[in-house]
Amino acid sequence: MVKEKWILTILLLQFCCIGYGFCGKVLVWPCDMSHWLNIKTILEELTERGHEVTVLVPTHTFNIDYSKPSSLNFQVIHSSLDRELSLNTMKEFLDLSTQIMPQLSRWQSALKLHQFILKVTETTTVLCESIVYNQTMMRKLQETNYDVMLIDPVIPCGELIAELLAVPFVYTLRQSMGDVMEKHCGKLPVPPSYVPVAMGGLLDRMTFLERVKNIVLSTMFDIFMFQNNRPWDQLFSEALGRPTTLCETMGKAEIWLMRTYWDFEFPRPYLPNFEFVGGLHCKPAKPLPKEMEEFAQSSGEDGIVVFSLGSMVKNLTEEKANLIASALAQIPQKILWRYKGKKPATLGANTRLYDWIPQNDLLGHPKAKAFITHGGTNGIYEAIYHGVPMVGVPMFADQPDNIAHMKAKGAAVEVNINTMTSADLLNALSTVINVPSYKENAMRLSRIQHDQPMKPLDRAVFWIEFVMRNKGAKHLRPASHNLNWVQYHSLDVIGFLLACVATAIFLVTKCCLFTYQKFGKTGKKKKRE
Repeated sequence: MVKEKWILTILLLQFCCIGYGFCGKVLVWPCDMSHWLNIKTILEELTERGHEVTVLVPTHTFNIDYSKPSSLNFQVIHSSLDRELSLNTMKEFLDLSTQIMPQLSRWQSALKLHQFILKVTETTTVLCESIVYNQTMMRKLQETNYDVMLIDPVIPCGELIAELLAVPFVYTLRQSMGDVMEKHCGKLPVPPSYVPVAMGGLLDRMTFLERVKNIVLSTMFDIFMFQNNRPWDQLFSEALGRPTTLCETMGKAEIWLMRTYWDFEFPRPYLPNFEFVGGLHCKPAKPLPKEMEEFAQSSGEDGIVVFSLGSMVKNLTEEKANLIASALAQIPQKILWRYKGKKPATLGANTRLYDWIPQNDLLGHPKAKAFITHGGTNGIYEAIYHGVPMVGVPMFADQPDNIAHMKAKGAAVEVNINTMTSADLLNALSTVINVPSYKENAMRLSRIQHDQPMKPLDRAVFWIEFVMRNKGAKHLRPASHNLNWVQYHSLDVIGFLLACVATAIFLVTKCCLFTYQKFGKTGKKKKRE
């Protein structure tokens, strides 16, 4: 019986491979937390199509549970980093992102994040060394003969492993801090006159002072990148046995899978090896659990409001929770609130608290009227997918930019979590629920999201398989990768042309002076005679 099951499994895999044209081996360097939810969706689709997927994962993770049975193969990385250090690092990041950064200005917030990245670089480089200097593991990976590597570049190292294994690699990301990786390493054109940098909260149509702010922020992020990359440049050079940089290695990515789309992005220039797969994790809504469905149906024509600040915000202060609960109690809608803290004293009868909610299914429910969100990309795309207007309560990183994009598209209202009153939150909710334009704009974005020649998940898998089949995608890489900074900006050409103009002006001036001195004096002499 067991033998028959194995035969059936092999036949199914062969059928899958024949149906899709190619089956191969995929090595993955993921990132934890919400990033894992996106890349996991791609990996599960790859396994369904018959590909063998191996995920490199450290012993201490938060969302990546490698102990459960899975269609994915997990290669656990054992390093000198202990669990307590990992937990403390994550706690520090959570405190920074949810307690400290929301109270700072954009400039101070970016600086704090930069300082944190510099601090944890030592930890992440140790993790990287645990792999690349582990001869047994590297030999095992080499012998497996992977066809492609899928990498989330938030934590460097995946590209170094791919380089050592001589395997083509594909990136999957939302965006880097200030677009610096895309700009400097991917050679993506980023004109600061109309492309707002990350964490600036700016739009594509900027005033003069906003353009000044955008250029200053862009320059600041450039400096941050070169500072952050120094330890990695040294590690990459030592591991590869030749002088190189992290950015140079990142530039070898065959495809950059960007987790956004034009329903979210402002129009801007992109390159042929940049593909948009925003909303790849979104799916049609499934039936709700019985208790939730009954609660939703009890709302009648008023409908429901879905409220979640993401998995990272474990708690709010008692004062803040009461302020929010007080505002929610004043609307006729029923609210499903993902919240793990102490029950607020002002909680209304129309509000239910849950440790976890099926967010996508709730947003896809016919009675969903609004979504209160911290502005994470995953949640925003679920709201776009189902056409639900939003109240944004951004806190850190890309969240202010995400909400700024939704405000510009007319599908969201923003409130400041630090300064808001119950009246502010109540007014924001009333606006997105009762002003028809917000629902109309949300539905317009939803139509754009659905009106694509290929589903985002299928597009992501196609390009990964494309790289596997063709051993890369070099024909999509621009020649700018072969130019230095001076050549890229044509400073040598400009210098040459300026020199030519200066030489011409000098020669003409000399000729004029010579002519004047020779013929001007002769003419004056004859005149006197």
